Amino acid sequence: MSKTFTPELIMIDVDGTLVDSVPDLSWCLDETLKQVGLSPRGEAAARNWVGNGVIRIVERGIANDLDAAHDPEIFEKAMPIFRALYAENTSKRSVLYPGVREGMDYLQTLGIKIGCITNKDAEFTHPILKDLGLWDDFEIVISGDTLAKKKPDPLPLLHGAKELGADPKKSLMLGDSTSDVKAARAAGFEIICMSYGYNHGVDINESNPDAVIDSFVELKDMIKAG
Repeated sequence: MSKTFTPELIMIDVDGTLVDSVPDLSWCLDETLKQVGLSPRGEAAARNWVGNGVIRIVERGIANDLDAAHDPEIFEKAMPIFRALYAENTSKRSVLYPGVREGMDYLQTLGIKIGCITNKDAEFTHPILKDLGLWDDFEIVISGDTLAKKKPDPLPLLHGAKELGADPKKSLMLGDSTSDVKAARAAGFEIICMSYGYNHGVDINESNPDAVIDSFVELKDMIKAG
């Protein structure tokens, strides 16, 4: 039998949790790389590079590696190109994962406070949430540039709990990555992770979240009103 959660607050990640945003990110990255004289890397590679904000995906694309050093001169040319492309392509190819809308509709019936937390900058976060019909689901949206620190630092989660008047120890995060697990643990949140998300090719079970699910539909059996 699955674990049951009765949180005061749920903070939900975007990329790899609610939204498959790789098709847009990959397209923008490849177009950027071509404009600075590099080869496109393809969507399969990009899937292992997303999850830490747009700066990191551009750095990784230039290096063609998750952790290798990138050329700073090329990065200086590439970053403004990428930002301009992504501003026009935040949601042209991105889609909600199957079950997300149904799961979000269920959460809305519980009377639990719901917030959004992401490492994506606000200029990209707000449009994608609005375009994919998620904006009105959240009482607060904390983007990667909202505060001085972002995940895996606990600050965004603690800020969300404070703003919405919730006890972190009675709060839950929904995410997909090791970064999400680290942030949740440091903030005192419980965490449920998606099996399908972006975790640089590593099984999220290895990070020991409180639960791992395959679809937001499963939340109906796991999250109850307190």
